[in-house]
Amino acid sequence: MSQAKMSQAYVIEVSDRTAGIVVSDNRGFCFFSSDRAFDGLDGGYFGSARAAERAVRAHLQRHREVRGRATRG
Repeated sequence: MSQAKMSQAYVIEVSDRTAGIVVSDNRGFCFFSSDRAFDGLDGGYFGSARAAERAVRAHLQRHREVRGRATRG
């Protein structure tokens, strides 16, 4: 008798934006972007849903910093 492993999936939201979802599999948590701003992380694997959330927040912060420099520049 085989035992099926249930996947876990979580929505990741930051700053009132839905960045995407992470879905668990045998390799970890895979991120699927739902907002173009986070496409750079699409398909990336993380050790936990929380690690994916931290990566999304860091990605957004870098994006804001780059955009801020461009408008001042």
